[in-house]
Amino acid sequence: MHFMNRETHISTRVAVIEKIKESAYSVIPIVIIVLLLCLSIVPINADLLLCFLIGAVMLIFGMGFFSLGAEISMTPIGNKVGTALTKTKNLPLILSVSFVLGFAVTIAEPDLQVLAETVPHISNIVLLVAVGVGVGFFLSVCMLRILTGFKLRILLIAFYLVLFTLAAFTDKDFLSIAFDSGGVTTGPMTVPFILAMGIGVSNIRSDKKAESDSFGLVALCSIGPVLAVLILGFFYSKSNSSAEITRAYYATTPEIGRAYITAFPSCMKEMSVSLLPIIGIFALFQIFSLKLSRRNLIKIIIGIIYTYIGLVLFLTGVNVGFSALGAVLGEELASGWTRWILIPLSMLLGWFIISAEPAVAVLEKQIEEVSAGAISGRAVKFSLSVAISLAMGISMLRVLTGISLLYFLVPGYTLSLILSFFVPDIYTAIAFDSGGVASGPMTSTFMLQFAIGASTAVGGNTLSDAFGIVAVVAMLPLISIQAVGFISKIKTMRHAPDIPDKYGDFDIIELWKEDAA
Repeated sequence: MHFMNRETHISTRVAVIEKIKESAYSVIPIVIIVLLLCLSIVPINADLLLCFLIGAVMLIFGMGFFSLGAEISMTPIGNKVGTALTKTKNLPLILSVSFVLGFAVTIAEPDLQVLAETVPHISNIVLLVAVGVGVGFFLSVCMLRILTGFKLRILLIAFYLVLFTLAAFTDKDFLSIAFDSGGVTTGPMTVPFILAMGIGVSNIRSDKKAESDSFGLVALCSIGPVLAVLILGFFYSKSNSSAEITRAYYATTPEIGRAYITAFPSCMKEMSVSLLPIIGIFALFQIFSLKLSRRNLIKIIIGIIYTYIGLVLFLTGVNVGFSALGAVLGEELASGWTRWILIPLSMLLGWFIISAEPAVAVLEKQIEEVSAGAISGRAVKFSLSVAISLAMGISMLRVLTGISLLYFLVPGYTLSLILSFFVPDIYTAIAFDSGGVASGPMTSTFMLQFAIGASTAVGGNTLSDAFGIVAVVAMLPLISIQAVGFISKIKTMRHAPDIPDKYGDFDIIELWKEDAA
């Protein structure tokens, strides 16, 4: 027994180191780009740069612990709860528990916490509750779709028609926030849980479409927050405050240390409250239904602890170090001749940022497993990199020109829905899932603050111009992934053998042909 514990301890330590390495490979390119800018053309106070570097280290360790924790706790919890729920065959219970789980997981989402802190004219609690209700409702819709096998395309078209009809009449200061909410909700906490829950529910079905139906949950759950915030805009009495860049000055290095130490308790409290509902729901399922072995239960508890540590480190690093530098960097670059490099620089950052999104790795692994390797995770990642790079360029163009977000979203989503008629269903589901997954922590923290800083410098409306960056990032993968599916479909059709599917009882089948000579 002692040997087994020692072996488990060693394997866990190796897994932690591996996850931290993956996180470092993702974050370091962005840190290098920022360092090169700060040491050459953008004057930044040394204290702010040091604070950013400390935040980057915390981000690397936080993402490493969080990714491992989500993998060994959130994924199995989602899978087992989904399977257990479906086995009850009690539809009201399935739908109500799905709603509660969707709400609970969303409130714990670090991306949403960051966005709620950044939005100036909506109360944090109001925004969190509205988005949580939106995700909870749509997770129930997702469960109903998987159980009935209802076509994802029809639901997407119907809900997006409702969504854009509401968007045409909503307050412009709520428009960008609403679409950003849809992007940030599906982050590193929500994605592993929702994807695993979908697979757990679809495992009960034995038909051929069950696997493809397990995707699309993130796609539908991304719609919920957008609708919820758009509806909120018709009733909520907003304040007149506008988004401001975060400025921080530290006279000495101990002041930087105190800033981080002071931020820890509040982050620890926030994450404790956020994770408590998920832990409570899992505990109830464990007592009454799952009854996992002691070993599996301990493994999940350890995973929850890793998740908690990772979230606290991540949010502290982001709030104290990353956000402040991102905003100041954007403001400085937009102030002089460097304004002209904002668009290509944003595209370069976008190319690397997609590698830093932890939920992308979860999606890639899930795609390869479900498709049995037929859909390459590498192809998905490359198409995402192209899409996010273009999305960052468009977002910075909006910041500099003030073009309405709807001029990009309406044609983009229209093209995405048209493409869904020409590609296999699984590509459509993966594409719409990828949209939510791509807009994760790095986009909602560093790049959003970067856009706010640039918008402030050019005198734009930060609420309508800077916000919306997450929305554009969430939209373009819908086109790029389905384009991969369309190309794959054409290649398959070209290489398909020209042999009839059925033969009559008296048909002569010629297995080879003699040369005419």
